[in-house]
Amino acid sequence: MFVGIATVDVVHRLERLVGPNEKVTALGQEISAGGPAANAAVTFARLGGDATLVTALGRHPLARYAAAELAQHGVTVHDAAPDVSLPPPVSAIQVLDATGDRQVSSINAGAHWAANPAEPPADLSVLVRDADVVLVDGHHPRLALAAARAGATVVLDGGSWKPVLTELLPYVDYAVCSAVFPDAESLDVPHVAVTRGPDPVSWWSEGRSGQVPVPSVDVRDTLGAGDAFHGAFAYALTRGASFEEALEHGARIAALRCSVAGPRAWLEQL
Repeated sequence: MFVGIATVDVVHRLERLVGPNEKVTALGQEISAGGPAANAAVTFARLGGDATLVTALGRHPLARYAAAELAQHGVTVHDAAPDVSLPPPVSAIQVLDATGDRQVSSINAGAHWAANPAEPPADLSVLVRDADVVLVDGHHPRLALAAARAGATVVLDGGSWKPVLTELLPYVDYAVCSAVFPDAESLDVPHVAVTRGPDPVSWWSEGRSGQVPVPSVDVRDTLGAGDAFHGAFAYALTRGASFEEALEHGARIAALRCSVAGPRAWLEQL
């Protein structure tokens, strides 16, 4: 089960970044659902897992598009805000064709849903009970806390520090964080890892530590690589992998994602 934000991503592939007061014609455009939990769920489902996403979308036409796109990729969506008419968060993304680097502007779910915070659905405890692993990204604090407290194995996508983590971390079994997450190695969590793009993944687990190498690839698109890592990591855990083995699997899948242009085309390689 994946708990967190779902966005609508508008991706433009460009020859170069747009300067101030400048207009350019993109090489291509793609629109898909996005967000850490949502993209991780798509990866998990494509690998062969049974993926459920608990998020807040609402009934706006853009939200319905995101839900349909996720369903197309095998993700079962449980909407915690089905009657809200607010548009979903939209991410504006530019990807450089030559390097695969991306620039993203978006909005935090907490700020976006401040007037209508997502409440945990009544059947959340049942969903958690049926899940081997629950991954939370912290973007919907009430959903994340309710899911984590329900007793399953919890994976944290630590893309950045969020206020809810003070309450959430005691329930986390695995924290897989980005390099910008502050002092990740000192977290009071049984298993911690830090990803650093193409550099090795560092990990700390029950008094041990080490590094996992990241495969070298011709980078075409880094958008959502961390999300792919988390989805593949969660999938490996459900297959009985050790912490280090799951990190190795995540690194391989994230590298594959970086080697293919576009938010969904890479899924055909799995």
